[in-house]
Amino acid sequence: MRVRVLLFGVLKDIFQRTEDSLDLSPDATVSDLLKHYRELAPEKAKFFHSLALAVNRQYASPGDRLRDGDEVALLPPVSGGAETVVPEESYQCEIVRERIRTEQIVECMKQGKDGAVVVFEGIVRNHTRHRRTLFLDYEAYEPMALNQMNSLAEKVLANYKVREIAIVHRLGRLEIGDTSVLIAVASAHRAAAFDACRFAIDTLKRTVPIWKKEHFADGVVWADGEPFPEELRVSSDSEAGGNK
Repeated sequence: MRVRVLLFGVLKDIFQRTEDSLDLSPDATVSDLLKHYRELAPEKAKFFHSLALAVNRQYASPGDRLRDGDEVALLPPVSGGAETVVPEESYQCEIVRERIRTEQIVECMKQGKDGAVVVFEGIVRNHTRHRRTLFLDYEAYEPMALNQMNSLAEKVLANYKVREIAIVHRLGRLEIGDTSVLIAVASAHRAAAFDACRFAIDTLKRTVPIWKKEHFADGVVWADGEPFPEELRVSSDSEAGGNK
């Protein structure tokens, strides 16, 4: 069978391409595919333990069987009160390449029933680890990233007493001072809005497949991402189980 393999972030630099068409045996698993890439870059063996895997835009385990025509992505680590929940909950998630218009988004969210709107903006700063930053480049596995953002917004609405949430991430080249990501949460009470906003940005940074390339005055690197949650990461044990 043949599958399509997508490579993101630092993997593009390691393998010098963005995608492959790979022929595998009919009973191959995700682990078999991963083994192929390990053998192509044996010096990067430890790096592969930090990857997450996706098949047809859904997170997958190494032991999952593959089928002809599957799309497989190799993903390096990525960037109250006691009353009942207010009805008419909603959310908006976007991936954009132009400036994020925070003021317009927040103004459109506000309603008379809201007592608070909490806003988080991730801003491009001019330094990282004592190195002068010139600009950043963001890229994403876009269809899956948007799916994960939508799922995250639904989880926020289901678990926090908030009325609305907006999640917007920008891709492409960003200059110093630009907003890379916006989280805005509207709620009747500030405590729920603060908690939901913090949960949303922390979870986005760990689970949504978006990567950042940092351009410094003295070099270029892919930013070290926050680790994927344990249940999504490749591990030696899970790979061994998938090959049994």
